[in-house]
Amino acid sequence: MIEQLSAFVEEYLSSIHMPTIRIPDIIEILIISFVVYQIMAWVRRTKAWALLKGLIVILGFLLLAAMFNMTTILWIAEKCLSIAVIAVVVVLQPELRKALEQLGQKNILSSFISVDGNRHEGRYSNHTVDEIVKATFAMGRVRTGALMVLERFESLSEYEKTGISIDATVSSQLLINIFEHNTPLHDGAVIFRGDRIVSATCYLPLSDNRNLSKALGTRHRAAVGISEATDSMTVIVSEENGKVSVAFGGELFSGLNQEGLREKLELIQDKPQEETRKGWRSKVKGDKNEKKANE
Repeated sequence: MIEQLSAFVEEYLSSIHMPTIRIPDIIEILIISFVVYQIMAWVRRTKAWALLKGLIVILGFLLLAAMFNMTTILWIAEKCLSIAVIAVVVVLQPELRKALEQLGQKNILSSFISVDGNRHEGRYSNHTVDEIVKATFAMGRVRTGALMVLERFESLSEYEKTGISIDATVSSQLLINIFEHNTPLHDGAVIFRGDRIVSATCYLPLSDNRNLSKALGTRHRAAVGISEATDSMTVIVSEENGKVSVAFGGELFSGLNQEGLREKLELIQDKPQEETRKGWRSKVKGDKNEKKANE
């Protein structure tokens, strides 16, 4: 029995052909890996990511149709294939155009590396959240209108280019000065990426949602509009009444206090749940100690 098994293994191994790996083959593998990685990173930063998830669902459904030999569904899918390819190109036309423009740049490698590095520098720190909350309610008390967009996974570079580049560390004093009346940068939105303010006076798309209150102004409609187009979160300070609102996922959350705003901002920090609870307990404990000291 053992002799038969060893003879089978030897025969099987002798039939396996191991190709010779050359240096050009290794270089080719590295190039293909780099290109595939950049394509996946590009897809992740654009609307193509949501489209890709939809295509995966459709392909899964077609796979089930093929397994159960649903000929009519397969025939319809075959006839619609050419139309679907054209539709994908039309839907992704802006993203494909930007990708080709970047491909024509001389510093394409450095731009890819820097963009990806900035994307994953880390979540918004507690210091950044504290400074945004502090500046928000300081502006709310004096009814200074503000519009602050916090980037998440989907890139806001398209809207960032409509404003003036800043690239500064987040601080409450800087935010208050930016939105101060009659200053050059007060009109438009400020965009955050990680713990940096990257641009100011940015233009945002207005929401077409008819369910929004007619009493809302352009600032609130712009905040909802950018939250519909991307996965970003936007903090709004009303110039009329100083109330604080947050737009996220196409919804508007109005009349927030400091704790409510902080809870919303913690959602985009993407912290583990245990770490978030630990930080919240520490904050509550610190507030109690401060209250006792004041008494």
